[in-house]
Amino acid sequence: MSFSILNIIKKNTLSTFFTLVAVLTFFEISISTAYCQKISNETLVKASCPLNFDILRNLVSEDPARTEFGSITTQCQNILGGIHLVQSKYLQMNGYFVPPPITSEACWESYQKLIGEFVNDFDIKTSCGYHAEWISKTCMNVTSRAQFESIIPDTKLNKLRYYCAQSLDKRFACGMCTRKLIRLRKIYLDDIDGTAGNISACSWYPNMYTAAYVNQFGPTDRATAKCLFFLELKPEKFSSRRHQSIIAGVTVGSLAGLLGALAVILFLRMRRPKKNKKEKINPVIEKNDSVKDETSLVFGFGLYSKSTSLIKFKIEEIKNATMNFSRKNIIGMGGYGNVYKGILPDGSEVAIKRVKNCSVAGDANCVHEVEVIASVKHVNLVALGGFCTAAVPLGGHQRIIICDLMHNGSLHDHLFGSGKKKLSWPVRQKIALGTARGLAYLHHGLHPAIIHRDIKASNILLDETFGPKVADFGLAKINSEGMTHLSTRVAGTLGYVAPEYALYGKLTQKSEVYSFGVVLLELLSGKKAYSNNEGKIFRLTDWAWELVQQGKALDVIDQGMPEIKSPEAMEQYVLIAVLCSHPVLHVTPTMDQIVKILETGFPALWVPGAGLVPCNIDVISE
Repeated sequence: MSFSILNIIKKNTLSTFFTLVAVLTFFEISISTAYCQKISNETLVKASCPLNFDILRNLVSEDPARTEFGSITTQCQNILGGIHLVQSKYLQMNGYFVPPPITSEACWESYQKLIGEFVNDFDIKTSCGYHAEWISKTCMNVTSRAQFESIIPDTKLNKLRYYCAQSLDKRFACGMCTRKLIRLRKIYLDDIDGTAGNISACSWYPNMYTAAYVNQFGPTDRATAKCLFFLELKPEKFSSRRHQSIIAGVTVGSLAGLLGALAVILFLRMRRPKKNKKEKINPVIEKNDSVKDETSLVFGFGLYSKSTSLIKFKIEEIKNATMNFSRKNIIGMGGYGNVYKGILPDGSEVAIKRVKNCSVAGDANCVHEVEVIASVKHVNLVALGGFCTAAVPLGGHQRIIICDLMHNGSLHDHLFGSGKKKLSWPVRQKIALGTARGLAYLHHGLHPAIIHRDIKASNILLDETFGPKVADFGLAKINSEGMTHLSTRVAGTLGYVAPEYALYGKLTQKSEVYSFGVVLLELLSGKKAYSNNEGKIFRLTDWAWELVQQGKALDVIDQGMPEIKSPEAMEQYVLIAVLCSHPVLHVTPTMDQIVKILETGFPALWVPGAGLVPCNIDVISE
């Protein structure tokens, strides 16, 4: 009896014990799970950014004038260069191109804080349209150094090491390196998603890799930052006491010597007998033709620099590249000269423009203009790589410009060339936006601004992915801030020239907006800007305006266009084109406003009931 009771007590005690253990275990698991979840949530919220933005802060020179940085377009372009420099350093330290997606927001907040130190009240997201997640977005799913090297042949990487390992502070070295990077990107990193303006653009990957692993000085070197990331940084200042002491000593010594020399000269002149006739001394003032480089204040915002990657070629090199200017190599002909396809000794394919009817007297201005244009770098502008001036027997004086070769030809070829397939709507959108971005950069991203003066379909070149690049800066003029360019000679092409420029020779940025509107109408309609068929004149701007006034904007769209999207989007583009080509300048938008409208889909402003202003286009010579 007592034994049975004891067994029962033992059983009940064991049962209670196991029950208690189970309960405690459940609570422990619950508490642990909740605690872990809490830690996980805190990690998500407080994920630190692995990018080191201090390296960028250290590179930027201190300057009190923090507001003169040019337009928003320029600031956004240079903000991209800055973030890619920091990513390149991250690649060098960790082997990955982009940080983990969980840190995107934290990295963006850190970068925004850094930008705020140099540009007051500038929000990257709202001003540039960038998104935090882009900072971790990859190109073609390439995330690491190993993946990048797996898609690039060793022979190409060896060429990068040959051309890009040395210091890139000289024009020639930088030019040769960037040429290799451009060629490599076109072949192996085709930017098919059209993110050329985004942080995740494939076009930046070769530069980031080269700065991290190829160049011996690394991404934080000032010359490397300038060449590969287009960041214009001031040289380091001499701030040590030793330098200050040396300067002070030299200054005091020089002043003492100068005063002593003056005392001796005065003493001798006082003892010198006076002559009856005073000698008249005509001082000769020597002009100092040297022009100081205009460098940017911070991040290269808004100013040119004469230090470019421009290469001066010898005429023998040009002859070898073009097979002695063989007619078989001609790929274009125009009023200013022929364009040849050329192959440089390193295998690079280039376009070589040979300017006609030039003289030695204009070489200095030509070289200056080419230097300025070569310093302008933008994804939607054709890059100038070199030039040549020489006198050739029987050929006279030669003035030659070398730039990248665009394998898809010009927009004119695809719209009006025989045997060409019609461009799809997405491709036309890409061309319209890219062209607008390029012109906006010329107008609002540079100081002083550049006015192209000859925007037309044949000057919009297309790369392998149909990315547009504005070309032919032969007519480009530098437009000083606060002034308009007045010329007695109207330059341009019939059908594209703004009425006020044709009539009065007054060239402004709005004149180029008109030309862009005409090109956009050609892109949308597939019709030429101007034609004269047996005395019957057709003006594209008049025709499109009449259709829009009748409520038939969609009738402007090219019939049979592949991959047509929403009618609302196409109508929006038509309204923008008609508004840009409006003959009354004060109602036309600026190029940076046009870019914003095209990027965001914001409804185009409209001027109801405004009639066309007649203009005498006969004054324009074709």
